[in-house]
Amino acid sequence: MIKRAITNSVKAGDVVIGGGAPISIQSMLNKPSDDAEGNVSQALELQAAGCEIIRVSVPDKKAIRTVEALKSVLSVPLVADIHFDYKLALLSAAAGVDKIRINPGNIGGEENVRAVAKACRERGIPIRIGVNSGSVEKEILAKYKSPTAEALVESACYHASLLEKNDFTDIVISIKSSDVPTMIEAYRIASQRLRYPLHLGVTEAGTERMGLVKSAIGIGSLLADGIGDTIRVSLTDSPVLEVKAAKDILSALSIRQEGVQFISCPTCGRTKIDLIGLAKEAEAALSSVEKPIKVAIMGCVVNGPGEAKEADIGIAGGDGCAVIFKKGEVLRKVAQEDILSELLREIEMM
Repeated sequence: MIKRAITNSVKAGDVVIGGGAPISIQSMLNKPSDDAEGNVSQALELQAAGCEIIRVSVPDKKAIRTVEALKSVLSVPLVADIHFDYKLALLSAAAGVDKIRINPGNIGGEENVRAVAKACRERGIPIRIGVNSGSVEKEILAKYKSPTAEALVESACYHASLLEKNDFTDIVISIKSSDVPTMIEAYRIASQRLRYPLHLGVTEAGTERMGLVKSAIGIGSLLADGIGDTIRVSLTDSPVLEVKAAKDILSALSIRQEGVQFISCPTCGRTKIDLIGLAKEAEAALSSVEKPIKVAIMGCVVNGPGEAKEADIGIAGGDGCAVIFKKGEVLRKVAQEDILSELLREIEMM
């Protein structure tokens, strides 16, 4: 059982972040910000995939129309992603967003910070401070010589202090880096120093393959330490893949018991069936199953009911056939051509 770090709680729409609330999954729309129809379509796809908080870029006033269109259809919270222009934060707040991502130190003088803090406080809108390696202030970089973990945390603390001066503490912090060890160290330091909820992510993680690896290491390591209140897997790919990856990370750590968790062996010379193809087919066929079950796809009896006995249901290959087992107990033998259909039938009855 992972013991979670104690943080404050804030509320974005109906989703609580921090304070021991379930770890929420986020993603970001990647359609052009002025394409309201395209963003709505993608947001609904994300929502259906299980994304619990959706972020949209607001680079100019034209994007407010997209914000309004999204708010009219979504049932999950919407975050406005804003850089530099505090007026866009005010317009987004007025348009009904549930959370704003902005760095207070980059939006002008104290009056601008005060205006944003006031607008968000009046509407109950939390603010996420998003620090990354490319956004650290020159003075802090000069002090640390590079965007070290300490530099990232100091930058986050600086931005938080600007909001605190205006009596605003509904804050979420993210301290991202594309360098995984730096990201992990920064969040560990922040967890010791701050009580604000932490939004975990490896920024600019890469395309699907490398992005998944970096995110699983970075986000997974911190979650295993009990650090983190909401997560976003960043991929140069479809945002839906980000949501699926986030779910898999939470499932692998047994933080969430939703959907199918696969156990499958890497195959060896004992394997007499097309296990790789079968595993891929089974994973695709069960992708929409929400039952919290473990399914084992094993190559032989050595790695079957024995090593995978904790699986709720599984198959172990033989010579042109397989056995189906539940919790380590063999149910029956099936022919190779019937393996997948028989496995699916058993799962449907569970």
